[in-house]
Amino acid sequence: MNRKASLVLAAAVFIVMAFLPALVGDYPLQVARNVMMYMALAVTWDMLLRSGQISFGIAGLFGLGAYASILGVVRGGMAPWVSIPFAGLFAGLAAFFIGFLILRLRHTYFSIVTLALGEIFRIVIHNLHDFSGGPEGIVIQQGVIFGGKAGSLYWLTFAGLLVALGASFWFEKSKIRFALTAIRNNEISAKSSGVNIFRWLLVAFVITSAIQGMMGGIFVMSYGFAAPETVFSADFTLLPLAMALLGGIHSTVGPILGGLLLGLVAEWLKLQIPYGHLVVYGIMIIIVILFMPQGLLGLARKTLGKPRRGRMK
Repeated sequence: MNRKASLVLAAAVFIVMAFLPALVGDYPLQVARNVMMYMALAVTWDMLLRSGQISFGIAGLFGLGAYASILGVVRGGMAPWVSIPFAGLFAGLAAFFIGFLILRLRHTYFSIVTLALGEIFRIVIHNLHDFSGGPEGIVIQQGVIFGGKAGSLYWLTFAGLLVALGASFWFEKSKIRFALTAIRNNEISAKSSGVNIFRWLLVAFVITSAIQGMMGGIFVMSYGFAAPETVFSADFTLLPLAMALLGGIHSTVGPILGGLLLGLVAEWLKLQIPYGHLVVYGIMIIIVILFMPQGLLGLARKTLGKPRRGRMK
């Protein structure tokens, strides 16, 4: 599948999504919101992966943004719509300071630290009973944003996805693409070519973290409730990761394709095996890594790129 075909596919998907609220009821719109939310997280995970850094901290930053948003409303008197960009700003600012500590690490060490940070965030929120509500969580008394109208919440999540996709396409078109690719391929060579490795890694980490935090804000404002076990759930790490791997990494179209397919499967799995669906995600990740490392997009490119066999005339 060439670049033009990939963009046509992505455009077709978004045309369908744009007309969806006029065609379906509340429950399908809720499913679509969940798919778009995970799709946005998958895209942001892939954006950082383009530098060679594998993060397992999606759920941590998502949850951090979710609590920044709901606490801004409940404790700070913030308007619900203002709390969403505030959640992104808060998560991005946290990533900026954390980045000075962890972006010197590489590969396995970086992955382990990001996973640990997510657990640290969850434990801290869990133990701040008077401020965060503790393990019982916290509720917005005045109700969810837009009065809980399914159509409005759909467009809110769609807007969050567009922000993620816009940032991803910017990563692909701007000079940051060359910097991150050079870092991923060979850091020594990149440094000798004048690439400021730490600066570009910090830029990528802050931007992706801010979008993940913003999606956490959208999530919690849509439901009017946050609890540590909910917003820091491993779902928000494993499912986006599996989506990006299934669709194809180092691209924007890959996570979109993987998100669309796996997002629908995920909703069905939650209904069928509510306490075992994470195991299925893990198995899917292993299968994709072993047998389809370039994902569906890579498989399509490989298949369509093969010349047809025929007789020589």
